[in-house]
Amino acid sequence: MYKNIAIIGASGTIGSTFISHLSKNYPEAHIHAISRQIIETKELAITPHKVDYHIEDSIQNTAHEVSRELPMDLVINATGILHDDLVTPEKSLRNLTSQSMQHLYEIDCIIPSMIAKYFVPKLNKDNRSIFAALSARIGSISDNHLGGWYSYRAAKAALNMMIKTISIETKRSNKNAIIVGLHPGTVDSPLSKPFQKNLPKGQLFTPDFSIASMTKVLNRLASKDTGKLFAFDGEEINP
Repeated sequence: MYKNIAIIGASGTIGSTFISHLSKNYPEAHIHAISRQIIETKELAITPHKVDYHIEDSIQNTAHEVSRELPMDLVINATGILHDDLVTPEKSLRNLTSQSMQHLYEIDCIIPSMIAKYFVPKLNKDNRSIFAALSARIGSISDNHLGGWYSYRAAKAALNMMIKTISIETKRSNKNAIIVGLHPGTVDSPLSKPFQKNLPKGQLFTPDFSIASMTKVLNRLASKDTGKLFAFDGEEINP
């Protein structure tokens, strides 16, 4: 069902696991592995691409390259951060800085939006096609019961709004395109490592479990689902 696939953020835990899972389950598909550094692979059906997410021309050129021979059937944007050397989730309003907000908004909303700008128009118009961006339940305003994590929550909420807005415009030119956000759950990865200690039992998932679950969600999507945010278990998450 997928002939031409792009995984953006291919060197990360989720991106690399998506590549592994999809290459095994869809052996006839060609997978474009897009990341800041060329990944090494011996698989003929996987083509690595290098992109600079901070340069719009680089994103545009990559989108053109991966769709040169075939339109895109599935594009998964697995970029994003929760913390790095510059920022960590804020426990209180007094920890909030403009620098942390700008940094997370750039990576968790602006870059995915620029990726969508150039990859969504490359989606297949003749058959069902999907653009999925990794988002998070924590970006849901209605589901916010604990507070904290100001910058990350705000960036993901903004991304969810972008997904909805992009889906509305895209529907006018490509009725077969589905634009969605995906919540992978808490995956055992460097991103979640500092926050795993207090997780309730059973809420930390292996990358293989999360990606297999999200793939099932993707496979069940229909046109009516465009613009929505789904958890790994198929639950629709309210804004």
